[in-house]
Amino acid sequence: MEKKDFFDNPKNVNKLFILFYLVVFIFLFAEFFVHKHIYFSWEEYPFFYSSFGFVAFVFLILIAKYILRPIVKRKEDYYND
Repeated sequence: MEKKDFFDNPKNVNKLFILFYLVVFIFLFAEFFVHKHIYFSWEEYPFFYSSFGFVAFVFLILIAKYILRPIVKRKEDYYND
């Protein structure tokens, strides 16, 4: 009999997702009560830092997929010669 891991049980995975979303909600809710030391005026908009981080993440993924991947990608039989 194969030993089951913690993540093999769908109930445990669902609990972790609920915990993740709860933490995200707490951080988003806490943003309204935390004083930010802003330098630029656009930093005072609600959810600026989370939006900026998400856009930067998507931008990095697109750069990696469409610019960097063709540079480092090799043919399937590259090591067979």
